[in-house]
Amino acid sequence: MVEHEVIEAIRRADKAIDQRDIDALMDFYEEDATLVVEPGRYAHGKAQIAEAFRAIFAYFNDSLLVRQSDFQVIEGGGVALVICKLELLAERFTESKVSMSRRPTYIFKKSSDGKWRCLIDNSYGTDL
Repeated sequence: MVEHEVIEAIRRADKAIDQRDIDALMDFYEEDATLVVEPGRYAHGKAQIAEAFRAIFAYFNDSLLVRQSDFQVIEGGGVALVICKLELLAERFTESKVSMSRRPTYIFKKSSDGKWRCLIDNSYGTDL
């Protein structure tokens, strides 16, 4: 079975997170995307998302690593819903107020340049 293009986009974003590469990470998002920073707190648009990730990296003492697996992709009308398993790892982080193992839900949109970009990034999934 051929892997959906959106999964490769997610893997590139995970690599950008692992490397703290904000510029590469921002190419993953639509201009008007929304990131769930934590339940009840959202970042809207690339500028706010970039700032949120800088804060997230600092929160995890610049040791955050992302691993995702078991992807389910449902596509229709140029939009894709993605459900998967997420593991957050942070070797220089001792106490977590958040679950490090999650079932996120993402919404992607196929952009005019043919790339799949994230429109809604909800790493908390239905635990919101």
